Amino acid sequence: MSDLERIRLVILGGAGVGKSSIVKRFLFKTYTDKYRATVEDLYNREYDLGGVTLKVDILDTSGDMQFPAMRRLSIATAHAFMLVYATTSGPSFQCVKQCFEEIREQRADFQDIPIVIAGNKSDLAKTHREVKLEEVTDWVYCELPRLRAKVMECSAKEDSNVTDLFKTLLSLSRFLPVGSSNEGTSGLKRRSSAYVSASSSRNKNRNASPSISSDKKSSLVDAVDPATASSSDAKLKPRSRSLIRRASRKTKQQINNASEDCNLQ
Repeated sequence: MSDLERIRLVILGGAGVGKSSIVKRFLFKTYTDKYRATVEDLYNREYDLGGVTLKVDILDTSGDMQFPAMRRLSIATAHAFMLVYATTSGPSFQCVKQCFEEIREQRADFQDIPIVIAGNKSDLAKTHREVKLEEVTDWVYCELPRLRAKVMECSAKEDSNVTDLFKTLLSLSRFLPVGSSNEGTSGLKRRSSAYVSASSSRNKNRNASPSISSDKKSSLVDAVDPATASSSDAKLKPRSRSLIRRASRKTKQQINNASEDCNLQ
């Protein structure tokens, strides 16, 4: 199995924002209010996406900044990121900004890496909100370079939007089909097969970076956000009939001119 069928999702953020709660709610459907400091927890799961098996490694990193070497390694080996802050904590959003700067410094391909910025504890936002959603979206879509990113809010406690976070990451990674499930299943299988086939010929001289290359965009389903659509889609549009007619008339004129030249002789 090609290593490109395995995605490593790295979850970054400050301490106490609920990163582990989001992961456990998604994987085990459990939740606890007890806080336990995370050093580094790795979870492995396999998912059947319309006949294509996708292996996902979810790495829940420490919210404490005292492990810089571990953070650098996790950033270097990631295929996708989830940056988590608490809607009730302004400093946690500043920590997310710091995490992004670390990604930008270490990964030259940061604009092609799927990133979800998740605001946890939305259940407390009505009375304790410190970070507005508009503030986060302005930062991501206005202040930063163009990214393959999505901003969402969730609540691990109430199990709100948690599953959608991971679905969005798969969509941004071009593995989850967008649209109806009737035509998405067979399409995903064909696209994934083409993706692996095209990438296998480059395995020998591929760079050490584990990120999904932008060369494969045309082979996989596009992201949820239309703004991130690849320009390669335009190349696949069928040729206009009017262009065909004009080309045909030009060809006929050339044939007639050639015939007249022959008659003059």
